[in-house]
Amino acid sequence: MQQRSDPVRNGSGRLRTDVKLVLIPVTVTDLLERPVLDLSKQNFRVFDDGVEQKISQFFMEESPVSVGMVFDASNSMRKKIDQSRQALSEFLRMSTPGDEFSLWKFSDRPQTVCPFTTNVALIEDDLSSIQSGGWTSLFDALYLALNQMKRATLGTKALFVLSDGGDNNSRYTEREIRNMVREADVRIFSISIYGRSAALERISDESGGRAYQVHKLDELPAMAAKLSEEIHSHYVLGYLPARAQDDGKYHKVVVKLLTPAGGPRLHVAWRRGYYAPLH
Repeated sequence: MQQRSDPVRNGSGRLRTDVKLVLIPVTVTDLLERPVLDLSKQNFRVFDDGVEQKISQFFMEESPVSVGMVFDASNSMRKKIDQSRQALSEFLRMSTPGDEFSLWKFSDRPQTVCPFTTNVALIEDDLSSIQSGGWTSLFDALYLALNQMKRATLGTKALFVLSDGGDNNSRYTEREIRNMVREADVRIFSISIYGRSAALERISDESGGRAYQVHKLDELPAMAAKLSEEIHSHYVLGYLPARAQDDGKYHKVVVKLLTPAGGPRLHVAWRRGYYAPLH
């Protein structure tokens, strides 16, 4: 979610510059996890704290993205590390001109492997040197990554998390990470290997991203490629809140999709809320 001052004319024709435009990124995918890119503003309804809002801006955003990759290098990944590296390499190959990437790994503790760069070859070289071992500090890794994403230079930011399970060695809790996500303008996309991760699903959903799972290692590269396509293709819904939102509080957002009766089932992901400015 982004907010910016937006000049709006009131009844006397004067410009109001104190109104905050709320921008909500929304991703729509079909049953095959492919982005749906042919929808219009009329297909969407947006609610802010239960009150329907008038969508004043609507556009597709396909600009370059700052992507932080969070790689599970714990001992449980020992037999999966090669395919996991291949998945990240496939993700990098799907990048678009102007994208920048950073890489973190985690086991007993999280570590920065490569700071933000547009040099994909540099990321792949660093990726090849990662070895597995130790416990799983997933939440600590997300804490580090969310803080480091403040150094990203592009307006659109996302995290790609690749892991095979839960957390057994973090100082931070899921609740603390979800609170961080609410304040960060970063969507989180995750792939869980062999089974679902309820924590990653909740964290990804909160951010407006998506959690996937694969049941076979050979599914990883194709899933990573789909995830890259999804990160690079999303709608943005913009509205001026019907009620003044200068209270510094968290406001919940709900996006509903209107599709023709009998049409295909679609999945909608959006950022679940935002903190209003305090004046």
